[in-house]
Amino acid sequence: MKVNGKDYLTVWMEGSSVMTINQPMLPHRFEVVALPTHRDTAEAIKTMVVRGAGAIGAAAGYGMAQVFAEAPADEPDRSAYIQDGYETLKNTRPTARDLFYSIDRVRAAADAAAEARTIAAEYIEAGRRIGEIGAELITDSMTVLTHCNAGWLAFVDWGSALAPIYFAHRAGRKVSVIADETRPRCQGSRLTAWELQQEGIPVKIIADNAAGLLMRRGEIDLVITGADRIAANGDVANKIGTYEKALCAKASGVPFYVAAPLSTFDLDCPDGNGIPIEQRGDEEVLYATGLTDDGKFTRVRLAPEGVEAINFAFDITPAELIDGIITERGVIKPVIDEIDKVAVR
Repeated sequence: MKVNGKDYLTVWMEGSSVMTINQPMLPHRFEVVALPTHRDTAEAIKTMVVRGAGAIGAAAGYGMAQVFAEAPADEPDRSAYIQDGYETLKNTRPTARDLFYSIDRVRAAADAAAEARTIAAEYIEAGRRIGEIGAELITDSMTVLTHCNAGWLAFVDWGSALAPIYFAHRAGRKVSVIADETRPRCQGSRLTAWELQQEGIPVKIIADNAAGLLMRRGEIDLVITGADRIAANGDVANKIGTYEKALCAKASGVPFYVAAPLSTFDLDCPDGNGIPIEQRGDEEVLYATGLTDDGKFTRVRLAPEGVEAINFAFDITPAELIDGIITERGVIKPVIDEIDKVAVR
């Protein structure tokens, strides 16, 4: 994807360093950061310097390759180092299925670095195919609602939920986007709006609680979100607030689709009740960070002193609220039989 006319991936390797776009700086500053060790990569995942299901998966895979490259040659120190590095990466983001998928694959491979590069390339191809397939759902002059950021910043390239929009736009169809701000980290207003602006796609930001009104008024034609983990029965874990959007869509007769690669499916998890839900720090809800008029980043407190917050990062959308899941192998129904035929084992 392009930034100011130049092609970028979200995550890549240069030498022994993982390179990634510093997402907390966006949209106000575009910055590429180098992560020289697996501990740096793990910290970047944990602090959401790199975020989004596919991007986390690729970064974690590269991080696992770093573990192997850093490990001492002699046993038993080598095995102990590899196990410790694996646990460090594993414990960064508990909900994201792609993280576990990638580090397990790299750990089991004969050539860790080659496997990590293969996984990243597979994410690029999956995003491209999701875009091609999902674009068929988008007709001329549609308005599409998105929640959080599931574009190329959240993948390696193309994205999941935004990929169909990119392909429809490049095919010449008039498509506009309504982006939920997605509190508390505002990935919709900061990242999705910035991505779409780079692509030249019309986008408007709304408060999270405004989507239901717009659906009821007939001003949204389609909802597409991403996913961080999909259970064997089709229940979906995604950014907090997705469940509410699905309920509003069902009540208003608006089609609701999820876009995700097959690596996001977790056949070992029978339903959404078994998906671990990450709970993040209170400060994300109690404070906001942004750019002042004189160009300085600053943090301000929104809530009264002494008040605590509840900050779940994800929620579960039941399969019965989802019209279809857009994968690199087609649009499937969120039911056990269809998922079982295509999911990665």
